[in-house]
Amino acid sequence: EKGDSGNSEELLSIDWKNLRADVADYAASLKELGVGPGDRVAGYLRNDIQTIKIFLAVASIGAVWTCCSPDFGAGAVRDRFAQVEPKVMFAVRSYSYGGKSFDRRQTVIELANSMPTVEKVIFCGDADPDRDLPEGTEWDRDRFIPEAEFLSHRSDLELEFTRVPFDSPLWILYSSGTTGLPKPIVQGQGGILLEHLKKMHLHLDAGEGDRIFWFTTTGWMMWNFLVSCLLTDAAIVLYDGNPGYPDMSALWQLASDAEVTCFGTSASYISACMKDGVEPSGDGRDLSKLRSVGSTGSPLAPEGFDWIYEHIGEDTWLFSTSGGTDLCTAFVGGVPTLPVYRGELQGRALGAALESWDEDGIPHTGEVGELVLTKPMPSMPLYLWGDDDGSRYIDSYFDTYPGIWRHGDWIEITERGTAIIY
Repeated sequence: EKGDSGNSEELLSIDWKNLRADVADYAASLKELGVGPGDRVAGYLRNDIQTIKIFLAVASIGAVWTCCSPDFGAGAVRDRFAQVEPKVMFAVRSYSYGGKSFDRRQTVIELANSMPTVEKVIFCGDADPDRDLPEGTEWDRDRFIPEAEFLSHRSDLELEFTRVPFDSPLWILYSSGTTGLPKPIVQGQGGILLEHLKKMHLHLDAGEGDRIFWFTTTGWMMWNFLVSCLLTDAAIVLYDGNPGYPDMSALWQLASDAEVTCFGTSASYISACMKDGVEPSGDGRDLSKLRSVGSTGSPLAPEGFDWIYEHIGEDTWLFSTSGGTDLCTAFVGGVPTLPVYRGELQGRALGAALESWDEDGIPHTGEVGELVLTKPMPSMPLYLWGDDDGSRYIDSYFDTYPGIWRHGDWIEITERGTAIIY
């Protein structure tokens, strides 16, 4: 992992043995707080190794994970967390962005005060959360635990796994909330496991010796995607902060320093690098380990394809991918055994019965239409939290074509089976 705090610290790393030991400590400590299967645990956390440990611990005891990035304001976080009524919340004291530190304790206290279901708040990375708090801050100090007090710090703990039904909730993600309160989308332990095993092994082609990076925050589904790369023997690389600090070459420097083999980013980042004249291999950066580049978030323009092949190399595997928070996966994207065509996504994801439909529900090829799924994928949302009769779920995805998932994107399926997202 690395952050943008502005200093020149070395990359931090952890091996599987120590990761397992630390996760066991977090899991045991959560159990001591009374957290068990079905309880929601919220994170207001950075994209770092610590957050990975906490999530894995939550999953191991059958509890339900939900997370927001600490750059979210109190209102945006409350709109999400209050709907799912977390029992415990982990939060950072501060976070860094663009080399500047932002204290979040007042926001965390405000959140806790507004959510009575939160029994305990664990302040991560701070032994003294009271320090320098403004006078008059209203908070129940007993609800807030410094992480050092929360953890047992025992190294002899064994990591145990609570057996749960296949369709038990694993995590809750949120829609953008542009048309009302964000939808709390629940995905299940078994389904998302199968989906991400398929995705990481067969579509991403991740394996031993790989180092997978994808720029994301903890508030985006790509964080969940990146963590799932640990289902393979690959390592994952984390970056927290401004991807353009101190300049737009920062992530390419990370790729060099961490010997990244798969570099995941957004189409907007590639466009920004093009605009700023960034040379990925400039300033002596060694990208010889880099074999693939992934792009998501928005359609990658044909010129972006040209730029990657010009600056990274003609033998690079460039895969553009498109999916969504709703299923926490891609419908169309990378296929390591197929050719890459400029401006196009290589193909449908395995298990995705994806078609382009006209307004009458007729599938077509070579024309722009609605992106639909005609059959369930290995993982679909279990439900929306609090949507007791399922009406909100049905209205969100199945109102246009009954029984058919309408995603809300415009897509063209070409004659050769590739896809173009508009």
